Amino acid sequence: MKVAIAYYSQHHGNTKKLLDAINELGNVKLINVVECKEADLSEYDLIGFASGIYYGKFSKAVIEFAKNNLPDRKPVFLINTYGVKGNYTKEMEQIIKEKSCQLLGTYGCKGFDTFGPFKLIGGIAKGHPDENDVKGAVEFFRRIIESKIN
Repeated sequence: MKVAIAYYSQHHGNTKKLLDAINELGNVKLINVVECKEADLSEYDLIGFASGIYYGKFSKAVIEFAKNNLPDRKPVFLINTYGVKGNYTKEMEQIIKEKSCQLLGTYGCKGFDTFGPFKLIGGIAKGHPDENDVKGAVEFFRRIIESKIN
């Protein structure tokens, strides 16, 4: 099964830490949307989008990448890291729906956050993603893969 994950992980590497662990399970094409603005994803069986959360949503770079590159009718999953828990996937879910794709699941966990006012207090969610967060992401991905194989 060919899997691609388009991601944005610039500030503390929280999201990339999860993706590196997932990549150890198998050959996953990781696409840094800062370095790659367009890609042909039609050859992939499964597509993921991953981002830290900025002002309550996925990074603008991931959102734009999804709008411009997500093929129609593909299975999709989402991964995000955040300072404060919430529902941050609405905009991505809308893109997925517009492309007639199937959202297989979403994984989110805490990530060290010094964005905006959090910088003044030294950040929040220090030490995250931790070992349990990483294990959770790997297990989430494993379940997604198994659901597509069976």
